[in-house]
Amino acid sequence: MTSHADLLNSLKIDRNAVPPASSRKGLWIGVAVAAAVAVIAGGTFVLRGGKVMDVQVTEATAIGTGGSANASVLDATGYVVARRMATVSAKVTGKVLEIMIEEGQHVEAGQVLARLDPVDANAQRTLSAAQLSAAQSQSASVQAQLKQAEADAVRLSSLVKQQLVSRAQFDQAIAARDALRAQLVTSQRNAQVARDGLQIADNGVDNTIVRAPFAGVVIAKAAQPGEIVSPLSAGGGFTRTGIGTIVDMASLEVEVEVGESYIGRVQPGMATETVLNAYQDWKIPGKVIAIIPAADRGKATVKVRVALDAKNDPRIVPDMGARVSFLEAAKPAQAQAKPGVLVPASAIVQRDNQDVAFVIRGEKAERHTLKLGRTLGDDREVLSGIAGGEQVVQSPPDNLSDGTKVRIAQE
Repeated sequence: MTSHADLLNSLKIDRNAVPPASSRKGLWIGVAVAAAVAVIAGGTFVLRGGKVMDVQVTEATAIGTGGSANASVLDATGYVVARRMATVSAKVTGKVLEIMIEEGQHVEAGQVLARLDPVDANAQRTLSAAQLSAAQSQSASVQAQLKQAEADAVRLSSLVKQQLVSRAQFDQAIAARDALRAQLVTSQRNAQVARDGLQIADNGVDNTIVRAPFAGVVIAKAAQPGEIVSPLSAGGGFTRTGIGTIVDMASLEVEVEVGESYIGRVQPGMATETVLNAYQDWKIPGKVIAIIPAADRGKATVKVRVALDAKNDPRIVPDMGARVSFLEAAKPAQAQAKPGVLVPASAIVQRDNQDVAFVIRGEKAERHTLKLGRTLGDDREVLSGIAGGEQVVQSPPDNLSDGTKVRIAQE
């Protein structure tokens, strides 16, 4: 029988023993198979996009919501301004006697705002009235003398025919009559001049009263009783030039500056939606009044006037900040169309005679065939092929293809 020691010795491995040929051959075959698998796997990794391409991306901007609702094609910021605003002043220099306005007060056209001291104007009017009275009295006196001279001339004309008076007396009477006629014309003209002077003096008295040129709201009170006001600056800057400032709230509008690159998107009469900085949840409808035909060379912008449909709303005041969205109404035929998007024109390239763009999907670039619309500045309208919010590769390189592994480059 075999002892336990013999059994244990039989289980030992002789490390110095030479393996059989068949075992060595199997080992080399295994090594070769493993190397082949590694090569194939590496090649597959390269073929499947192991090389990563750095790209820059931009986001597609949705410009419509489908249906018949208006779509925003451009946003701009600006301020509320008044087309009718006036700093009211007196036509003459004088001391303020009474002020009848306060800030925030509503006034009507022609309403009295202030009165100046009328002492000098009243004195001038009294003098003009006296001059008119004197001219009228002189005219009446000359008229009475002329009436007597005409009667004498008629009587002497009859007597000279009867040779009862000399021809010289008759000629003298005719000359006196003609002289009085000329004096009457002169006196009548002097009376008219005095009458015109009285009217000017009345205007001078009326000029001491300051009235509102139009209906509006007082936004500033510039003078107080006792101060000297003048339509022209005088007295070294100590003389007031205005009584107050009035704004016609019905003339409020928004003035925005649009970049030259985007002014092509704005058209007169285009619908707008204005949001005031003070009331973010209030959307005020309106429309484009006009595009000012002049550009700012320094800022490369063009001014656009926008009307507000909300008239005389107390929440809208001049110089408020505002954001204006320029809207474009969708056509009825496009009621069921998908919303369009805007992408930079540089993101669209030609592949196989088709307009395509590359959209980022995970870590790969996905090729999309596009249906293009209008050209809006540096952007193109995409009717189909890209959805709003998708990331699109900027200026795709020629070797970029569908499925290429990409990495977004950090600017």
